Amino acid sequence: MIKIKICGLFRTEDIIFVNRFLPDFIGFVFAPSRRRVDIKTAAALKKNLDSCIKAVGVFVNEEIKIVSEIYQNGVIDLAQLHGDEDDEYIKKLKYACGCPVIKAVGVGDIMPLLSAAPDFLLFDSLSSERGGGGKTFDWNVLKKYCGLPFFLAGGLSIENVADAINMLSPFCVDVSSGVETDGLKDEKKIEKFISIARRNKNE
Repeated sequence: MIKIKICGLFRTEDIIFVNRFLPDFIGFVFAPSRRRVDIKTAAALKKNLDSCIKAVGVFVNEEIKIVSEIYQNGVIDLAQLHGDEDDEYIKKLKYACGCPVIKAVGVGDIMPLLSAAPDFLLFDSLSSERGGGGKTFDWNVLKKYCGLPFFLAGGLSIENVADAINMLSPFCVDVSSGVETDGLKDEKKIEKFISIARRNKNE
């Protein structure tokens, strides 16, 4: 069963939208980004989030202590790492708090070396911005992939999510800018994206 993640929430309206359509995951970005939220804002948003939706915290080279505290305080349910975090970092984070970990991997023309330490991988377009660029990569690179369950990100939208699911059958499809209008989450696009993804995962 393919799951759905709506990333980059930072407004009360965003929480209202996802509570209405119930994706499996949402993302709070704690790394530098126009969608960045501070811990206080994320905590307030999480309190109003439907309990069936898991919150993912997005980090880039953050201190283990900070990620652990955010997790232990119930602000996030999983950590998504987009920096240079290695296997040792992931093991220490899990030891510190037991936080499930998604490790982001930038994909170019070939499959990069992959870690077995996280619980999930997230495949995104290779870029200096470390994800969130809204650009697709060549999905053919993943066609022979056989490993950890993975989130597929990078330029997903209403127009291409069905193709992505049919081609790769990821554990989860992850979208941010693809459900935005003028830089803000768009309720109608969220509804349509989730509807298309759910229709395809049940076929």
